[in-house]
Amino acid sequence: MPDIILIIKAVGLIGIFLMVFAESGLFFGFFFPGDSLLFSAGLIASTGVFNIWLLIISCIIAAILGDSIGYFTGKHFGPKLFYKDSGVLFKKKRITDAEEFYKKHGIYTIIIARFVPIIRTFAPIVAGIGNMNYKTFLSYNVIGAIGWVSVVTSLGYFLGRVIPNPDTYILPIIFIIIVLSILPIVFKYIASRSKKSH
Repeated sequence: MPDIILIIKAVGLIGIFLMVFAESGLFFGFFFPGDSLLFSAGLIASTGVFNIWLLIISCIIAAILGDSIGYFTGKHFGPKLFYKDSGVLFKKKRITDAEEFYKKHGIYTIIIARFVPIIRTFAPIVAGIGNMNYKTFLSYNVIGAIGWVSVVTSLGYFLGRVIPNPDTYILPIIFIIIVLSILPIVFKYIASRSKKSH
């Protein structure tokens, strides 16, 4: 059985809650594998280890709380931390990337960013730095959290119900999810490189 299955079972719902919370809005949270974590948890829930509804509801709450913490972090500390390029974590480029994402997608960024690694972590921080109205932010935060958690976790759950012995296939499936998750970032990088070369 893959190690990731053992890890998720070991940390349980509380551990999953904390990782989703951290990845959703704490500046170091981009290290956590949000999409593959939710998918794997859903897959494991299909074997009866977790109650799928309790898993989804707790992860939605974690995602909403995490984004809210990210918002207030950006509002109160963002400019001082991120606009000075202070070390490995506080990179100005991460904020710039998230700001460009906002320009492209507007306030819907809060929803769309849920499905994009790294941007997912820094989008709420940028919303705080930009003094977005909190009620507006919260409404999109809730919609995005419900959509992201429900879709990714349910996908893992239903796939686990259909495929016999889903544990056997979890590593290649997670690899595919990771590749699909980072494709938008890769495409953005290639596009930015091509613009600089012209």
